[in-house]
Amino acid sequence: MPQISQLRRFAVPITGTAMVAGMLLIGSPASAVQSQFNFSTSCQAKALITVDKVTTSFVTVDAPTSVAPGETFTIRMQSNGQSFPNSDSGATTTNLSRLKNDFDVPANATFISAAIVPGTSFNLENVAPSVIRINEAGSPDAAGPYLRISGNNEVIGNSPSTSTNSEGGIRAPKTKKNLDGSTNTNGDSWFRMPAIDITMIAGASGVIQPKVRTAGDAATYGNDKNFNTQLAKASLLGTQWAPTRCTPRDAKGSALNAGAGPLATISIASAPVDVETTTSLSVPATAITGNAVDLTATVAPNNAVGTVQFKSNGTAIGSPVTVTGGVATLSHAFDVAGAQSVTADFTAGAGFVSSSAAAQTVTVSDPAPVDVETTTSLSVPATAITGSAVDLTATVAPNNAVGTVQFKSNGTAIGSPVTVTGGVATLSHAFDVAGAQSVTADFTAGAGFVSSSASAQTVTVSDPAPVDKATKTVLSVQGEAKVGLPVDLFATVSEDPSDALVPSGGTVQFKIGGVDQGAPVAVVDGVAKLPHVFGAEGTFAVTAVFSGSGVFTSSTAESVDVNVTVPTPSDVESSTSLTAPSSAKVGTSVQLKAVVSSSGATSGTVQFFDGTTPIGAAVDVVGGQAVLSHTFTTTGNHSITAVYSGAQGVTGSTSTASVVNVGNGGGDFGSLGSLSLPFGS
Repeated sequence: MPQISQLRRFAVPITGTAMVAGMLLIGSPASAVQSQFNFSTSCQAKALITVDKVTTSFVTVDAPTSVAPGETFTIRMQSNGQSFPNSDSGATTTNLSRLKNDFDVPANATFISAAIVPGTSFNLENVAPSVIRINEAGSPDAAGPYLRISGNNEVIGNSPSTSTNSEGGIRAPKTKKNLDGSTNTNGDSWFRMPAIDITMIAGASGVIQPKVRTAGDAATYGNDKNFNTQLAKASLLGTQWAPTRCTPRDAKGSALNAGAGPLATISIASAPVDVETTTSLSVPATAITGNAVDLTATVAPNNAVGTVQFKSNGTAIGSPVTVTGGVATLSHAFDVAGAQSVTADFTAGAGFVSSSAAAQTVTVSDPAPVDVETTTSLSVPATAITGSAVDLTATVAPNNAVGTVQFKSNGTAIGSPVTVTGGVATLSHAFDVAGAQSVTADFTAGAGFVSSSASAQTVTVSDPAPVDKATKTVLSVQGEAKVGLPVDLFATVSEDPSDALVPSGGTVQFKIGGVDQGAPVAVVDGVAKLPHVFGAEGTFAVTAVFSGSGVFTSSTAESVDVNVTVPTPSDVESSTSLTAPSSAKVGTSVQLKAVVSSSGATSGTVQFFDGTTPIGAAVDVVGGQAVLSHTFTTTGNHSITAVYSGAQGVTGSTSTASVVNVGNGGGDFGSLGSLSLPFGS
């Protein structure tokens, strides 16, 4: 594929008045101030050649200039619009995909959420943009230090879902519209990544500064962790791909510029007064003397620090409990029956105001004097099939017992506890592993009854019987042969209809005119071969019958007619030459061509072979040539030959082998004429 000396076209940014006309932001967070931070971006696009380009970028930030400690606030950020050309240098740009922007999670604040702002993107398709929190490896992580705008995290690198030679994620297609809705006359296609809202709770002091991702490897020029990456696709003598990576710097060899610093600064103001709190109390309506119950106090806001002292009828119970995440819980057993008035007093730490919860009543009673003994028995099937549900039944006596039954298999709980009704609890369960399963049933009694367990019962679980696979048998036989000269009869057996599996076992019985020829031939890797010599001239119908093997069923090939003629001293000798590519890709069709040299070679057939395995059916010779389009399915060196059958008055011949080196599929970048770079011109 010819190479173009340089990549001449890059993405053009929206700047100046075009930015104002094409503004896509819908509103701003409450009390926010909008600012625009401009900086230079150096981008590297890698194909068979590498191109470096410096562009002008900006990020628009809507955020308050200051917040109070503990205040919830929102930062809105959006990168500038971009464009890519229709074509350049003979290459036609197809689209950009796998678009990504990475930002830092700002420090000195607690992250709450991040969301795409509806209606703020332009000309994006394929996968809807989303924002996720990621770790250094680019994987989703609730505690990760970065926020990523992408489509399903499908990017060119630094993600569990990456590719540099296939479309994915957010895609920017061709369009004739500018950002302001007007019609584009220069052929450029415009797009813009959406804005995101980041909601946070301010810390105690300091400043909060949103930034693009530049920490660690993200600061390295041309790295997959760069804050902005994308994948350009173009067409010129095939598909061309160019992964592009951008960092804030003034030139390829320069250090990071101001674009790696704060995009905006939000000051955390000193709190003039302590924060008011409210305390609420949750207790059970009833309790039994001697049995512990949970008393829970909830303090708002949930970052309040301090302790809660629980009281019953005005008397402190237990020690003060530290508030964690706005909650303090005391496990307490009342020792006297009667109505208990429970309260909770929050004693605040520094920065907060103490508060108390309204009293709640717990009615405490003594336990029932004697619980009724129970017995539990278990009924299970003797056998089961993996994946097919069977009933496991526990019977509890007496039949008025209340409670639940937990079934277990080999000591592990299966399903949720089943409520006992009329003395019976039944679980429909499908075992997923073959073997002996020891099933038990534990009855957990309700009030007034005693728990009990059933003796273990064994269920022998087996896998379902394998499903037979239909096969198809295909003959590969030359259409022409000579009396007394050997020819090879080939039969290929595979799964029907998918060809996904081939048997290695079983036999093929070859037949001519319905009569068995020789002994059955063993099938190896889906192929059986029988050398045969025709003893008389004429047209003979050849077929083959596969015996079946294991889960593979038997099948019979459609018959193939072979025209057999008597060789004569006047037969003209032939020679066969083979033309095949020296290399090929898996999944990509190539052409195999056999040329038969002989004055009488106007008929007959050519059978192509990959090693000793026939490739498809025999191909008719037309004008001295036979051509076959073939797609290789495995990598490695493939030895290809072509065998000419001969014809009336012409002898058969075999070509010299040609080796085709087959590699994995994929495009190259030798002729890429147009790429897109983000953020500026």
